[in-house]
Amino acid sequence: MAEKTTQKQRGRPFRPGKSGNPRGRPKGARNATTVAAEALLDGEAEVLARTCINKALEGNMAALRLCMERILPPQKSRPVSIKIPKIDGPGTILSSMQAVVHSVADGETAPDDAHTLMGLLELTRRAQEHVDFEGRLALLEEKMG
Repeated sequence: MAEKTTQKQRGRPFRPGKSGNPRGRPKGARNATTVAAEALLDGEAEVLARTCINKALEGNMAALRLCMERILPPQKSRPVSIKIPKIDGPGTILSSMQAVVHSVADGETAPDDAHTLMGLLELTRRAQEHVDFEGRLALLEEKMG
């Protein structure tokens, strides 16, 4: 006859919402590795930074890249200037989209920036469509009731 054996539970030992530490990590608690690294660097940061700068000035490309990334980090986004008509309906949204396409075709706007602008215009179109739909629905309900 086979014996019933209980196996140690693996994976998710706690029910959802009921962990072994319900309050979670305390606010302001710091990772032990970060604290240890800071203790090692304490008082040495200025010397290390100067050494890195000197290496960059000597032509060490890795040190130069590190210095440049700290001085001038890569831009995530930048303002784009495209003349588009004032959006007051579906027709102007289409002409605004056409203006963005022409701007890319003329080399004035990067395709990635145009993609972002098109997304904004599409959100605007959907919002306008929603407002128009709500207005038409209200008129129908008024006529019927």
